[in-house]
Amino acid sequence: MSSRAVLVTGAARGIGRATARAFAEAGDRVAANYRSSAREAEELVRSLPGSGHLALQADVSDPGQARRLVEEAAAGLGGLDVLVNNAGVSLRHDLVQDDFESWRAAFERTMAVNFYGPVHVTYWAVRQMLGRGGRIINISSRGAFRGEPDQPGYAASKAALNAFGQSLAKALGGHGIGVMTIAPGWVSTEMAQSELDRNGGAEILSQSPFGRIARAEEVAAAAVYFASPEAEFASGAVLDINGASYLRT
Repeated sequence: MSSRAVLVTGAARGIGRATARAFAEAGDRVAANYRSSAREAEELVRSLPGSGHLALQADVSDPGQARRLVEEAAAGLGGLDVLVNNAGVSLRHDLVQDDFESWRAAFERTMAVNFYGPVHVTYWAVRQMLGRGGRIINISSRGAFRGEPDQPGYAASKAALNAFGQSLAKALGGHGIGVMTIAPGWVSTEMAQSELDRNGGAEILSQSPFGRIARAEEVAAAAVYFASPEAEFASGAVLDINGASYLRT
């Protein structure tokens, strides 16, 4: 398989970082997007195997920056074959206790990054893929299905992302563009570790019969598979990676 041009949003840390590395290890050229973690993103790019990788700054929630990101990635990589929409935030907002402005601000920021960010980036990425085909892989969450009472905006944004991806799978299949979604539960990242530390971790770990949470590399492996030629007919799929911690029908 020839080297592909891959854009991963939110690649400085966690799932995005592991995904960028997994694609580079598969021989692909990677554009690692970051919003504010320049040092981490640049260190990642230097450490990736192969050549031609880029670290690109953009806040995907801003439409203009999202367009610039895709155009810079395509120019630097020589096109665009795979987009992984990973950038996201998780902000607590309590409907009962928060004042309206604080609650609204957290909800809207969450939607802006987690849902409108992928919407913005995907629009311009599709323009690069038309006529050549490609893959769009969205990183969602089990929260889209089970609900998140402490951060309803997070659950709402991920549920919207699921529906968006399935709509695009219908719309873009005829253009040779597959659209898939990965819905992890808890994943071993810096964001998760703070929550594990705060809660002692035992309840979270006990949610899965395996007694652990996912590794970022497990999510990354699924993204690499979805980008493969063998996965084309998985377009429209939403894959749970939560260790049977939440089962949906």
